[in-house]
Amino acid sequence: MTSFERYLSVWVFLCILAGIALGQLLPGVFQAIGGMEVAQVNLPVGLLIWIMIIPMLVKVDFSALHEVRQHMRGIGVTLFVNWLVKPFSMAFLGWLFIRHWFAPLLPAGEIDSYIAGLILLAAAPCTAMVFVWSRLSQGDPLFTLSQVALNDTIMVFAFAPLVAFLLGISAITVPWATLLTSVVLYIVIPVILAQLWRRSLLARGLSTFNAAMARIGPWSVVALLVTLVLLFAFQGEAILRQPLVIALLAVPILIQVFFNAALAYGLNRRLGEKHTIACPSALIGASNFFELAVAAAISLFGFNSGAALATVVGVLIEVPAMLLVVRVVNASKGWYEHNDKLGARS
Repeated sequence: MTSFERYLSVWVFLCILAGIALGQLLPGVFQAIGGMEVAQVNLPVGLLIWIMIIPMLVKVDFSALHEVRQHMRGIGVTLFVNWLVKPFSMAFLGWLFIRHWFAPLLPAGEIDSYIAGLILLAAAPCTAMVFVWSRLSQGDPLFTLSQVALNDTIMVFAFAPLVAFLLGISAITVPWATLLTSVVLYIVIPVILAQLWRRSLLARGLSTFNAAMARIGPWSVVALLVTLVLLFAFQGEAILRQPLVIALLAVPILIQVFFNAALAYGLNRRLGEKHTIACPSALIGASNFFELAVAAAISLFGFNSGAALATVVGVLIEVPAMLLVVRVVNASKGWYEHNDKLGARS
């Protein structure tokens, strides 16, 4: 992890301040940017989202899918937590905290939108940053790559129906046309473009590929930070009126991160998987593809929506929360491998 990535939360916080300040100073400029739409897709943000997502997807080798056979138990835990636990538990946490416990402290008109943003965040498993978390925990790189490739393949087909189902049970109207457009724009097309680019680079040699990855690596984070400036320029007035909203939205997200990490980590230990497999399995279950969640929230509900704000809160807390999870799985390696040592003695 570079110094820039390590302090991502600091840059996010600074972009929040910059966005709020610019939104107050230049409201006309940001209203004009917000009006640059075609079929409910904001063109400047759409371009930024592609710059965010495509460099990450270029790193994904879908040919690594055959590696899933080597660690079926770990892959099973990953799929169970990412697709059967994580989205549904977040829908429950949103209902419990946002619709009930915190409702008196939140704007009544944004309750549904906040819950929708939380669901979008949980329905998109992490793609890029999990490579960083896995490296910091000495995770198996081939397993990490194979689980990312498998999750991304599933996401192409499952993201839209899963989000629609969860929004439906949360009594939120599902804008199907916009949801499907988001999937095509922010999953299908980027995956195709990224894989074509990947093949082109690899055809010129591994050194060319690695040099290109080093060059385009910062693009994703820079595009994310510019998007945050735009988001908070629109959200600034609401945040200045109610800063408590950010803290309240962070509560279910943090619970989700630690619950899913602990569940995946514990299940892998119970099933006898190695620590190098359990770490990336737990970390991908805890983290989110927040770039996709932000893009979908903007497309579905707009710049000024509570959904967009909820996904941005996910960005704000992702790095410090995940660094804490990494610290815990590294520190607990002795406890995790205790069963193996007992088994070896007997």
